[in-house]
Amino acid sequence: MRPFFLCALLLLLSSCGRGGPGHSKSPGGAMTHTNHLIHEKSPYLQQHAHNPVDWYPWGPEALGRARKENRPIFLSIGYSTCHWCHVMEHESFENDTIAAYLNAHYIAIKVDREERPDLDNLYMAAVQGMTGSGGWPMSVFLTPELKPFYAGTYFPPDDRYGRPGFGRLLKSLNDAFTNRRAEVDSSAEGVTEFLRAQADSHAGAAPRMPGIDVLETAVAQLDSSFDALQGGFGTAPKFPTPHHLMFLLHYHARTGSVKALHMATLTLQQMYRGGIHDHLGGGFHRYSTDGEWLAPHFEKMLYDQAGLLESYVAAWKVTRDPEFAEAARDISDYVLRDLRHAEGGFLSAEDADSEGEEGRFYVWSPGEVKTALGVDAERFAKIYDVSAGGNWEGKNILRLKKSVHEWARELGVGESALRSELARDRAKLLALRSSRVRPHLDDKVLSGWNGLMISAMAQAGAALDEPRYTEAARKAADFALAHMERSGRLLRRWHSGSADIPAYLEDYAFFARGLLDLYEVTRDTRYLAESLRLAREMDRIFKDPAGGYRFSGEGNEELLAPTRDVYDGATPSGNSVAAGLLLRLGHLTADRQLEDKGRSVLTTFGGTVSQSPQAYTEMLRGADFAAGPTAEIVLAGRQDDPELQAMERELQHRFLPRAVSALNPVGAGEAQTVALVPYLKDQGALGGKATAYVCRGYACRLPVHTASELARELDGLSAASAEVRK
Repeated sequence: MRPFFLCALLLLLSSCGRGGPGHSKSPGGAMTHTNHLIHEKSPYLQQHAHNPVDWYPWGPEALGRARKENRPIFLSIGYSTCHWCHVMEHESFENDTIAAYLNAHYIAIKVDREERPDLDNLYMAAVQGMTGSGGWPMSVFLTPELKPFYAGTYFPPDDRYGRPGFGRLLKSLNDAFTNRRAEVDSSAEGVTEFLRAQADSHAGAAPRMPGIDVLETAVAQLDSSFDALQGGFGTAPKFPTPHHLMFLLHYHARTGSVKALHMATLTLQQMYRGGIHDHLGGGFHRYSTDGEWLAPHFEKMLYDQAGLLESYVAAWKVTRDPEFAEAARDISDYVLRDLRHAEGGFLSAEDADSEGEEGRFYVWSPGEVKTALGVDAERFAKIYDVSAGGNWEGKNILRLKKSVHEWARELGVGESALRSELARDRAKLLALRSSRVRPHLDDKVLSGWNGLMISAMAQAGAALDEPRYTEAARKAADFALAHMERSGRLLRRWHSGSADIPAYLEDYAFFARGLLDLYEVTRDTRYLAESLRLAREMDRIFKDPAGGYRFSGEGNEELLAPTRDVYDGATPSGNSVAAGLLLRLGHLTADRQLEDKGRSVLTTFGGTVSQSPQAYTEMLRGADFAAGPTAEIVLAGRQDDPELQAMERELQHRFLPRAVSALNPVGAGEAQTVALVPYLKDQGALGGKATAYVCRGYACRLPVHTASELARELDGLSAASAEVRK
């Protein structure tokens, strides 16, 4: 619902002429303008550095000029792989007539939402409050005091799609700012009050610890929107929402719920076979514009690859379905090939567009397939849904309408042979595709997003017995620890050899969790120590006196209103991940204070979560852990002992979401490990042999010495959940 303070502004657009078309490039295509973004590191800001709009980055120079000249600010927030950001740039920001008016009457500021999520969160709340929806590009008009008085997303250059033309809008709002300033200031003050109230909105719900009943409600809500044919939740557009899938797998581990498992696995299966999956280059596109997972929005984001990789690895652990292992390898190989910096950090995203057209890089005609594959083209086209008429805008997006197993049976050929032949065909098409103009690569490294991928890649390496995945996770962690800190403070962004921007809550939470997951795979105590350090710093820097954590903290810029990150959207929220991190770290190290901090986060937001649990499924993973029963698994021995290594494999192949694990090594590293995990001093390698201890709530069963004995103990952990099963 639109807040009352927007009503007066609806009158502001009642008059004014229209802006005309124009171009910012010379007839030969050369750049004819350079603005204040030219020295910025952000790939997104660099994309706009030659617009005729006199863009400034957010900072003292632009904000001071707005105050000094008493001008309104046009704030444009987007990101470098955003399709509609490109459209608005071409239509309006490269339009000389529009740019001239904007330059004459406004201070124009560009912000990369991926670098400054604090600004994005704050002003997106204003957009959603004023319009009922949000998205990018985000277009916000501010007073010199940074208070929003009008907001929206994409505006066309002239009136169309039921939206006011950007040229007309600029004139109308400038007229209002100049001639009806009292109305503008009144509306801006109302928006500001709304934003400040938003920061405390969770206080309206009584604190409570989300219990098993809330988990059950979340499953029921997800079931009510579940697409029983194609998987996923809701109708078009359809998003991967990996935190939904991980929550359902957690719930299945707790209760044995067939329904929860089916919702997760059908969704993962259909996405992998659909057009949202890049069948040639690997990885997944951002979301599907239809309900069948066929036609994606073609950008590829690092955080989606991380969430889906974790989900496919978990689904493989639960089901042992080889298709899920195949999907996990597919994502991992794509990331290592196309989204990794030479120094080890993971890169942010690939664009949807190439040569000015969305999806051009990815789609096929039958002729192109025929040229690449020759006599094999007809079979490939049948299996991957390639036709003369096309399945999307006259072209073809590759997809599998049924599994390779089903195709082999239908075609009367051996499955193994068919898989091998299709892999050869895909390699030929990938080679042909590689000659096309690639989409833009956003090559900045973000500490939080890297934390998500470090978690997922480490888990994939351990579960799939792929050391190169584990090593990639290790290199990314080492890169961030070496290059993305200053004076002990984590930084948000690295690009072109330097890091900057004090990190936010999500960076600390995501990266610290990544280091914890990396420790549980590598048993390198450096990562556990760093995870503990970052978690404690996170608590100090972002702690909110009202409970939970603020998005911004010490060292971050103080904005118009504070924000708290709770809702689990495209990425999980900082508070959600922080809760699970603190609970796991506290349990692993027997640090009751850390555990209590994690429980406090859950309790602070529990009332809000309980009102609509399906919107907080990452938070519910923490609630699932807090509800128990939890387990501690300790391995002890020499790391080069084959039996200990077999125990590790047995453990890493299991899905045990309410367990933590540690290694007490013999010899080097033992003292450091015991210093971090004190109870290990009593859980060593008995008789010098590899030893495993399986405990529940720090009460341990008899130690065992072989991988097969450990397997039986781990089976017993699953059986122990029967007491809470439906």
